[in-house]
Amino acid sequence: MTELNQTALKIVSNGKGILAADESTGTMTKRLDSINVASSPENRLIFREALFSSNGMENFIGGVILFDETIKQNTKSGNSIPELINQSGAVIGIKVDAGAKVLAGSPEEKVTEGLDGLRERLTEYYKLGARFTKWRAVYNITEKHPSELAIKSNAHALARYAALVQEANMVPIVEPEVLMDGDHDINKCYEVTAKVLKECYKELILHNVDLKGTILKPNMILPGNGSKNESCTEEIAKMTLKCLKENVPGEVPGIAFLSGGQTEIEATQNLNEINKINDTNFALTFSYGRALQQSALQYWGKNQEDLVNVQEIFSHRAKMNSLSSLARWTEDLDKINIQ
Repeated sequence: MTELNQTALKIVSNGKGILAADESTGTMTKRLDSINVASSPENRLIFREALFSSNGMENFIGGVILFDETIKQNTKSGNSIPELINQSGAVIGIKVDAGAKVLAGSPEEKVTEGLDGLRERLTEYYKLGARFTKWRAVYNITEKHPSELAIKSNAHALARYAALVQEANMVPIVEPEVLMDGDHDINKCYEVTAKVLKECYKELILHNVDLKGTILKPNMILPGNGSKNESCTEEIAKMTLKCLKENVPGEVPGIAFLSGGQTEIEATQNLNEINKINDTNFALTFSYGRALQQSALQYWGKNQEDLVNVQEIFSHRAKMNSLSSLARWTEDLDKINIQ
């Protein structure tokens, strides 16, 4: 077993998943604005430090994805954020892409940038304690999209990124996200996601990326958020698993789903349902941002001094998703009383 394979398994195995705390300053500002909290580096740190020092970290979180600002910050006690996360036993990750920009040649679509200077940045992040990384590509579904150009351009960039990351002795998370926006049905999402995954793995193999030392972060197979045809949890699970089995090579050790536009409960319930029928060798777990943080954030907005209960709420969501990754979640367990 290679070191990268060991790291990947440590992040996603045994009921553990990933806390995606890599919101850019712009995204985090929107979230803090929604609870009427000023988006200062101090406030962003207070909330994130509360999550990183909670009880839920040790038992349920295998890895944390950070943003550039956060990996360089220190806690109140003077320790660095990476030191705090290491104390919980979780692996430190870092978002390294520079965001999705307009795709030349198809201006209604996006291609992710950030390859320039990446080799040097990876060296710096490794020194700061990072052992895995994340790069996100986005694809929108319309009558005309995603185009062949968007699918190929993003797959190529993801593969170049992954090769550079492994060269720097870190595990790349490959995140090709087919967005939920739109009125398409679940079959269209399946068709597009299958195409996107096929192209991504074709490029990763071409770039000599060791798939055993990677993690996939895909969307679940869901109808668009404006679709007239709703899908039940069982159908979502069945189609998601089928899509992965048909398009993801068996060497990939773990798949950590993004929550996309799902509510906290939907993201937990769907993950549980997928694991109930998981007959693959993939560890199927979570890499959630909003679906782990939203309730804790809402509570903090109204009770800024009460970080203990902020931690309790976050730890509860982390535990529920951990149970889902083991197919042990139930609705009855998902009730929490805050004192």
